[in-house]
Amino acid sequence: MNQAIAGKVVIITGASSGLGEATARHLAALGASVVLAARRMDLLNAIAEEITAAGGQAAIVQTDVTQASEVQNLVDTARAVFGKVDVLVNNAGLMAIAPIDALKVEEWERMIDINIKGVLYGIAAALPLFRAQGSGHFINISSVAGAKVFSPGGTVYSGTKFAVRAISEGLRHEVGGAIRTTTILPGAVATELPSGSSHAESAAGLKEFYKQAIPADAVARAVAYAIEQPDGVDINEIVLRPTVQEF
Repeated sequence: MNQAIAGKVVIITGASSGLGEATARHLAALGASVVLAARRMDLLNAIAEEITAAGGQAAIVQTDVTQASEVQNLVDTARAVFGKVDVLVNNAGLMAIAPIDALKVEEWERMIDINIKGVLYGIAAALPLFRAQGSGHFINISSVAGAKVFSPGGTVYSGTKFAVRAISEGLRHEVGGAIRTTTILPGAVATELPSGSSHAESAAGLKEFYKQAIPADAVARAVAYAIEQPDGVDINEIVLRPTVQEF
């Protein structure tokens, strides 16, 4: 239990695995009420059941972040169940690595839809509520590829993660005051993210690269650190990576 986190209501997208799952479990153990959002209901159910069996509070909402109406429903449901929303963790993401010459246009569009539009839809759904409450916290998951272009292969992915960083900084400047904005830029973390690449050579390279990956709960702890700060403190960016990672 953490007194600065206990009682907070936290929505987490992409919560069926990886960073989202680890964050949900960690925050629930610290006393937060968590709302898990993803498309895979079987996984969400299993995670929520384990959280509640351990004495935590969890709700689930099937959500495709590429659909603005579903993200709005997520926020509305969280408020209906728990009476408020304190934090929205925009975590859902896709990493489809391939050279530009491979012309994976459909994958480019999918990354833009999930990584950029998904974040914007979350902001659009939660911001009016945060304004009405007079408080709120956006935590947007970018990547070290949002600080340095991951090339060759990750050019479009980096473009989406640079966008998340830019949107977050603009959001921080525009809403400020009682609403906090944090961007987290992880390096190689053990999740399903590398499996998003259909380009065989790139997928093989990622498999080798991710041998250095750190556990997902490292990011969960970073999220908790940002949340637990006093109301007047806004942790704007956290960059974390394996100590051996050069990129």
